[in-house]
Amino acid sequence: MRYEQIVRGHARNYRLDPALLAAVIYQESKFRADAKSDSGAIGLMQLKPETAKGIAIRTGGNRFQTSDLYNPEINVRYGSWYLRHLLDKYDDEKTALAAYNAGQQNVDTWRAQGRGIQFSETRAYVDRVEHLKHVYRRAYGL
Repeated sequence: MRYEQIVRGHARNYRLDPALLAAVIYQESKFRADAKSDSGAIGLMQLKPETAKGIAIRTGGNRFQTSDLYNPEINVRYGSWYLRHLLDKYDDEKTALAAYNAGQQNVDTWRAQGRGIQFSETRAYVDRVEHLKHVYRRAYGL
């Protein structure tokens, strides 16, 4: 698996299941460090620059540049921090994945209204990441 050392290292540092982290990376970018979406999300974990800048500040960085997101080490570090933040906030993996895909504001609104995931794309995203997590666990022993 590409970037296995980075995935394992940040999974350990942020108390993440490495298979989950690998699954998110695959679903977001197919492990392409140069990936860029139409919405401006960049890199392996498809982070938006404004989100990444906030993470950089929260984690002690003060010199964030958008180009940093093309660096696999930095991108996975920030993405791992963000995924851990979502898991801590929602205390539920599927809800955290929904927030990673659809945004915290949408998930918070759905939860306040007592509803589940309202976007079919996000439901499919969560299901696909959960499936990929099991694939990575079997294939790579993650």
